Amino acid sequence: MLVLVAPGQGAQTPGFLTPWLELPGAADRVAAWSDAIGLDLAHYGTKADADEIRDTAVAQPLLVAAGLLSASALGDLVPGAVAGHSVGEFTAAAFARVVDDTTALRLVRTRGLAMAEAAAVTETGMSALLGGDPDTSVAHLEKLGLTPANINGAGQIVAAGTMEQLAALAEDKPEGVRRVVPLKVAGAFHTRHMAPAVETLERAAADVAPADPAATYVSNKDGGIVGNGAEVLSRLVGQVANPVRWDLCMETFATLGATALLEVCPGGTLTGLAKRALPEVATVALKTPDDLEAARALIAEHAAA
Repeated sequence: MLVLVAPGQGAQTPGFLTPWLELPGAADRVAAWSDAIGLDLAHYGTKADADEIRDTAVAQPLLVAAGLLSASALGDLVPGAVAGHSVGEFTAAAFARVVDDTTALRLVRTRGLAMAEAAAVTETGMSALLGGDPDTSVAHLEKLGLTPANINGAGQIVAAGTMEQLAALAEDKPEGVRRVVPLKVAGAFHTRHMAPAVETLERAAADVAPADPAATYVSNKDGGIVGNGAEVLSRLVGQVANPVRWDLCMETFATLGATALLEVCPGGTLTGLAKRALPEVATVALKTPDDLEAARALIAEHAAA
């Protein structure tokens, strides 16, 4: 069984959209999305530098657009299950046809702007903890006033909070943690610091009429399977200020009998976690169109399994 997944913020790199825009019809599609959300996605995906695309209001719609564009290059794909990490859940919701592509991007544009505004109130950030025991690390983070914003599995937890709290963490790592790595994000996402953004996104989502998922939808709130479109939309809104439990998503993939995992552009982060947590599952990450051949081979072998 094939699982289609979409990465979250921090996966972007300068120019990563460039080769995808060379595919037939891709530039026109991205131009239409850009017009719909008032953001020049082609510019930011091809010419902008790392600081420009680190901006939350830019990074989030850019990542969703890249995921949708790369998946569309695979044709009419019907995966066994879909899931997304953080903002990647909006990409997954579009994969599952809960919302159409343009609606997903409009919501994400609102989300990104609102989260950027919330992040500007206090200087906050996120850092990844590599190694260590999860329970020990979580207790240590709470002692420092930090939130375990992403529990990713495979020995990785992401802490979020003020820059002062993160500096304290770098000086005082939990027992067993090898490294603390600052992430390329502009705020303490999936924490109480994002509460104002939840309210903004909730108002924007009120006008959306979601459909029930056309594929098994795995929520990053708790790894649960959600079959109701309204519940999917509600979770998309709430997850802005709630931790991401990617570890539980991977446990659900295993329970479902996943045999392969395909990560859309800019792929690599989630396949890396899967290789450690789900070593028997075949993986392909879409980084450039050169990876499409391997993706099609994976689909041919596992999509119907």
